[in-house]
Amino acid sequence: MNDIHLKILLEGASGRLARTQHLPALMQMRQEGGLVLPNGARCMPEPILLGRSTEKTKAQAEALGLAWSTDRASALADSSVTVYFDASATAGRFERASQALRAGKHVYLEKPLTDTLEQALALHTLATQLNLRNGVVQDKLYLPGLHKMKKLLDGGAIGRVLSVKLEFGWWVFDGFDTPAQRASWNYRKADGGGLILDMYPHWCYILEKLIAPIESVTCLPRTLTPRRVDEQGQSYDVDVEDLAMAMLTLQGGIAVQIFASWSTRLRRDDMLTLHIDGSLGSAVCGLHTCRYQSLSDTPKPSWNIAQERSENFCAQWQTVPDDDAYGNPYRLGWEQFLAHVLVGCEFPAPFLAGARGLQLIDACQRSHQQRAWVDLPNLATSDSSL
Repeated sequence: MNDIHLKILLEGASGRLARTQHLPALMQMRQEGGLVLPNGARCMPEPILLGRSTEKTKAQAEALGLAWSTDRASALADSSVTVYFDASATAGRFERASQALRAGKHVYLEKPLTDTLEQALALHTLATQLNLRNGVVQDKLYLPGLHKMKKLLDGGAIGRVLSVKLEFGWWVFDGFDTPAQRASWNYRKADGGGLILDMYPHWCYILEKLIAPIESVTCLPRTLTPRRVDEQGQSYDVDVEDLAMAMLTLQGGIAVQIFASWSTRLRRDDMLTLHIDGSLGSAVCGLHTCRYQSLSDTPKPSWNIAQERSENFCAQWQTVPDDDAYGNPYRLGWEQFLAHVLVGCEFPAPFLAGARGLQLIDACQRSHQQRAWVDLPNLATSDSSL
């Protein structure tokens, strides 16, 4: 079969995610001579960097030996471009993706899909009407730790899931004395910032694809660090949350607790940990490791506050071995999306899956405003989610 040279218009190439994850994944495919597709054909991805700054975009493209542009309209009008990918700021993504779809491009987007649920559903409708392939990044599913957790769940080692605890976050410095580790747009509502909009799409697909559909949620957001310093050294007011605690119910009555914060100090195994308790055992995973304790190995401690405990409960868990080869999770997503575009293979995260993440965000925000639990009906069968 002939090689397929696939032009991919990549917007936001100088941003952290594109620069450190997506571009390296595509460049690795190029260095290997292309991606072998399920039908035996070989796809050679040809990224075209799309940016706002001529100087930055040109320098980045020339360093990688790639084409570049700062003219979105002209780049989208190029009939030789097959795929549009957006890793730029969330604000404006709906408009950019809509333009790409109307230009006849298959579209792959970073999460969150858009700013609002209504926009996400509109993108899904437009892509469906135009019969164009579409997808959203769900990289965390391909991480080694979550992959091991899924194997335990699918193999029945945990039994019936009873409850789930997800903890995420670290201390992001405010920039006054120590430079911040995250860009300032993350803390501005107008730029698409906020912890719920940024991270809760991840929690949505992790819970639903590993365990069960979300049925309801109640959420408590807070702004713990009200002022920060931006990249130009100017202080600004934070108008979004940097902490969001939530309780959820999943199908089957499973209880979920989420603690997510950019204003917390780490005293756990990883920046993200997922703890699942089941009838036959429990498991805790981070980004790369996973530990398991079966029912037969579960200790039987007694409650005595007057006596200091000598047991090391953490040491009683088994480490799940690295039985599989784990690649770049962003590359695995690209491999699936390119096979979806070129061969018609099923892609597990179309726009409707991305809209589900926005539905959770919308429910979290309404829950806080109403001080109540909010239900999440199935998007595929109900319009009452709006």
